[in-house]
Amino acid sequence: MNYRSSNPLQIMLNNKEWILADGATGTNLFNMGLSSGDAPELWNKSAPKKIKKLYKDSVDAGSDLFLTNSFGANQSRLKLHNAEKSVLELSRISAEIGREVADTSRRSVIVAGSVGPTGEIMEPIGSLSYSTAVEIFHEQAEGLKAGGVDVVWAETISAANEFEAAAEAFSLANIDWCGTMSFDTAGRTMFGITAPELVTLISKIRNKPLAFGANCGVGASDMLRTVLGFSATSNDLPIIAKGNAGIPKYSDGKIHYDGTPELMSRYATLAYDCGATIIGGCCGTTPNHLSAMRKALDGHVKGFSPKLETIAEALGDFSSISDGTDDNTPTRKRQNRRHRTK
Repeated sequence: MNYRSSNPLQIMLNNKEWILADGATGTNLFNMGLSSGDAPELWNKSAPKKIKKLYKDSVDAGSDLFLTNSFGANQSRLKLHNAEKSVLELSRISAEIGREVADTSRRSVIVAGSVGPTGEIMEPIGSLSYSTAVEIFHEQAEGLKAGGVDVVWAETISAANEFEAAAEAFSLANIDWCGTMSFDTAGRTMFGITAPELVTLISKIRNKPLAFGANCGVGASDMLRTVLGFSATSNDLPIIAKGNAGIPKYSDGKIHYDGTPELMSRYATLAYDCGATIIGGCCGTTPNHLSAMRKALDGHVKGFSPKLETIAEALGDFSSISDGTDDNTPTRKRQNRRHRTK
């Protein structure tokens, strides 16, 4: 197992009650001029100053941990941009820029190497084999490791076998990792995994993560219901909560998230009360949101785990009646579109 006591993230987890992670990658890069359909990872090489600003903006807003601009830096996704041979280079550069930002900060900051899903469907439903998935994740992990990340961070995973493939790949790379799934289908992932089932899955994985949890999804309320699902188990690993800044709405030709900094500050303190240790944002979360979250957490004393009614009152209604763990087929109140980048 990768529980290395010298890992900077493990040291921070041992010494802090909570850790503020970063916000969105895609949202903030679009605000810097990234065009829809372009690969953000190519900016690591062509626009490094913008990637440095992305990282530094999070740190300046109060983040203790940020993810690298490498979500889609794998063979499968980069092939769509004729850049499949640049996996190692783009991953490494994303980490090197992050290392520079962290090492010049006045406080300890963790550089986490973002690893998104392969973008393909695994067997037996799809054509991607388990062994190939391991190879894809391993190559990217080696690039991030060469660039100096403190930990690799698998995120927005939906399938159990893809999560397991990532864990095996990170073991081959001999690097510590964290992992989150996206529970965006009425309390379940796209492939039907519930919060308790993720805990069970992790208990069976030989190479366990330093922390685990959820990212993206539907909105802040649903995210906290998922976190409560983690907390209700016998799991003793730190829990990650990286929820979207509200609900996406399409207007003026663009997607906007309706979560205000005030809403995300309430989300942050409630996430802590629900049992999350690493708290951040995903789609739509800007430095302004992070600053509000940091201020709220700094002034917050942990309270009792909130009831669902309290969460809904503070953050808005849940997107579904079911959390996915009952015998009823979950139905959704509103639709959520999955995005390639955060």
